[in-house]
Amino acid sequence: MTDFWHIPVLLPECFEQLALQSHHTFVDATLGGAGHSLEAARLLGASGTLIGIDQDEYALTAARERLEALPAEQRPHLELLRGNFGNMDKLLLSAEVPGVDGFLFDIGVSSVQIDEPSRGFGFKADGPLDMRMDPGTQTLTAADVLNYYTEADITRIIRTYSDEKWASRIAQFVVKAREKEPITTSAQLVEIIKAAIPASARRAGGHPAKRTFQALRIEVNGELDVLKRGLESAIRWLNPGGRIAVISYHSLEDRIVKDVFNAYANRCTCPPDLPVCMCGKKPVVKVVNRKPIVPTAEEVQRNPRARSAKLRVCEKLA
Repeated sequence: MTDFWHIPVLLPECFEQLALQSHHTFVDATLGGAGHSLEAARLLGASGTLIGIDQDEYALTAARERLEALPAEQRPHLELLRGNFGNMDKLLLSAEVPGVDGFLFDIGVSSVQIDEPSRGFGFKADGPLDMRMDPGTQTLTAADVLNYYTEADITRIIRTYSDEKWASRIAQFVVKAREKEPITTSAQLVEIIKAAIPASARRAGGHPAKRTFQALRIEVNGELDVLKRGLESAIRWLNPGGRIAVISYHSLEDRIVKDVFNAYANRCTCPPDLPVCMCGKKPVVKVVNRKPIVPTAEEVQRNPRARSAKLRVCEKLA
């Protein structure tokens, strides 16, 4: 079995903000190898409840092994659920949860998924262009996008989901390459991207394929729609005083988190010049930190993948 483990990002900051207590119910919406949930379990203890959600059965198995190995006094009641947090309502209904005191979303792909060539998420090792978070239920792959989408759609996806300056040129080169043979491997795509981006532009800003791979992953998994849906569900399930902590890694995700939190914190739809509120829509949450919390320099040095992380938190109002 894959050793599903990665270094949890912003670990002390997350749990300082969530302020879990021993009787609480906590949902780790992106369980992975339980890096964050191990700390949550210690805070909850035997009288708390920990619900972990993940699409990957290997992650769930690895997480269960680690959590069940904790001493009895540090082991809360466990409910590990296979699924996508975009289907939060269905998952929590199946677990018969009355309410939740804390949610954690650690958005993005785990280090294990990136480093496993057969998953196709990474550009550093050759593998099939898959990129599905849940191959068992999803049908669309990155190879499908590259081989069957129009040039205009490929341009839109790369530009919108990654701010890639050379999006139209990459799409043009993709369409030209697929006329000769199907694009099925990450190595093929990396070479196409390198050919499309001028050498002078490739020398700055990290690996030239990074942004395109990110954009394809978002498209294949519908990540932005899923994130919005999951956050709105979490707000509904949250008990008064409960908190949601979200770690995002690029501007598109961070913007969605910020917009959803602000939308539920500012529900009034009355014209701004109206002296009193007439719509009756009250705030549902308060935004705890107007500016995102970011990793310390020491954490980035220990774990370079934490570099772009941003933590936002909201609290459910009574």
